[in-house]
Amino acid sequence: MSFLELWQLRAEFARRLSLMYGEEVPAYNTLVEVSTEVNEDFLKRKGAEAERLGSISRVTAERHGAIRVGSAKEMSQVARVFAAFGMHPVGFYDLRDASKSSVPVVSTAFRPVDPDELAKNPFRVFTSMLAADDPRFFSPELQEQLREFIRARTLFPEELLELADKAAANAGLEADEAGRLLDLATAAFKLSDDPVDYVWYKKLEAVSAVASDIGGVTTTHINHLTPRVLDIDDLYARMEAQGITMIDEIQGPPRWDGPDILLRQTSFRALSEDRIFRFEDGTVAPGELRVRFGEVEQRGIALTPAGRDLYDRMVAETDRRLAAGEGNGVRVDVARGVWEEYLPRTEKELAVQKLAYFTYSVDEDALNSRYGGSLQGRTASLDELIENGVAVPEPIVYEDFLPRSAAGIFQSNLTDEGTRDDTRTGTDYDISVMSQIVGRPVADPNELYQRQQDASMHALGESLGADITG
Repeated sequence: MSFLELWQLRAEFARRLSLMYGEEVPAYNTLVEVSTEVNEDFLKRKGAEAERLGSISRVTAERHGAIRVGSAKEMSQVARVFAAFGMHPVGFYDLRDASKSSVPVVSTAFRPVDPDELAKNPFRVFTSMLAADDPRFFSPELQEQLREFIRARTLFPEELLELADKAAANAGLEADEAGRLLDLATAAFKLSDDPVDYVWYKKLEAVSAVASDIGGVTTTHINHLTPRVLDIDDLYARMEAQGITMIDEIQGPPRWDGPDILLRQTSFRALSEDRIFRFEDGTVAPGELRVRFGEVEQRGIALTPAGRDLYDRMVAETDRRLAAGEGNGVRVDVARGVWEEYLPRTEKELAVQKLAYFTYSVDEDALNSRYGGSLQGRTASLDELIENGVAVPEPIVYEDFLPRSAAGIFQSNLTDEGTRDDTRTGTDYDISVMSQIVGRPVADPNELYQRQQDASMHALGESLGADITG
């Protein structure tokens, strides 16, 4: 009897979800096909340079999913499920104030945290929890109704949770139990055909379409699965050419001539899906909902806190120029100009200015020409080694998300903006609160990237026999 390790369970879980979602949302299959074509063509054009931010096999196979749950209990349960696949909570995202629309959720992402595990299979799931206790969105009466509705449902059966705990504790499962775990986990995220209470759903939808999608139905489901591409602008154009309506713009950094940073995302618009409704008079009849969409991403280099501060300043400057009427109101054009003014144009400059995270390899030719082939017993600064070409920066890929971009995707796929009362004070959530909710520490992405960079610098020093200062 074979034993499946966590990464093998994770890879199979991602594969099954992709197949299931493709059956539920056929346009997703088109998105995957076009993404594959874009990546293959980019590789032909760019050669080895195309794989600087990940091998073509990893990039083409890569997915992230998105789900939504309604309570702290459900969030803690889904954390147990994802732990069975070697996926841990990383990062805290508050989408409540990241959009002008009503998006009353706080989020984390479950993913592998070890670079080797990411290389084996980088599946991640952006997981949002309804902030049902936030009085800006929900009245006391509606809060209580939400609590009662969510308490009465079961998203994850006990057998699934027990198998998930066993897999996490044993770092895998034997084949028969692994198969059962995968069956139950996949089914937990399948779109249900249970009738939707029309009056209750519409009551929540008046507040937020996101709230109704979470708290207006008896199950959860995959909201989108996201392939990764190497040229998102090409993907956007090809999807439009196939007659698939995309959202108005690509979220995140603009396309420009310098290094790709952080994350760019876009999606096709949410499609009408057949659902069954139960009406106030007890009758059941078919109807439609528009809540699920197809997203695609292009990943760049992870930025340090200093780099993120610069990014935030560039976003703010872009907003200022747009408000002043510059660039004919086209965000991407304005942002490109800001990027060209503020952001270094090479990875080497990003590394020297400590704006992004990198691992380092040794260029033996530069070592020979600059230092006679050896630094044994010497002290050298990393900046000096980079400038002299001895330490070659290799970008660390940004594995996480951007609140404003996530909210922008949500907002672009909503039917209306919903309602919120900004005269009231919102409920406090942060990474510590999220850690309590999920029942395990939520990792700070920066600490993970810094750990990876530090390990590389240590290995660099050992390779050179030198004391490398930061």
